[in-house]
Amino acid sequence: MTEPKESADRRETHQFARRPAPQEAMSMSEPRQPAPVPEPGTALASGDRDKLQTRLQHAVNGFVDAPRPAVEEADALLGELIAKVGQILGERHAMMRESWQQSAGDPDTEGLRTALREYRSLSERLLRL
Repeated sequence: MTEPKESADRRETHQFARRPAPQEAMSMSEPRQPAPVPEPGTALASGDRDKLQTRLQHAVNGFVDAPRPAVEEADALLGELIAKVGQILGERHAMMRESWQQSAGDPDTEGLRTALREYRSLSERLLRL
């Protein structure tokens, strides 16, 4: 039986929200593999996403009684969301770059192939926005 999309999305969100513990960090001699690339809409931890969705719903619900404040609230929310997603993408980019640049000398072809695959995947996801 196939799983509803929403359930799969929620499970993926927890996967992307996890930060590795310091003891999980790889040694400098081993290239660090990038974490899975989050899909747009699943980049935020579920708690953060729920809070932002609640705020957006509050703005929408308040429109009839106070249109301008409702739009101002939605505008502020979108600004925060853009900043958070930008920060997440910036951190992801830095990790991706680090994964192939930290190698002593030239990274092996397999490491470069993996890096290119990750760059391509993230770039294609962003192009679909």
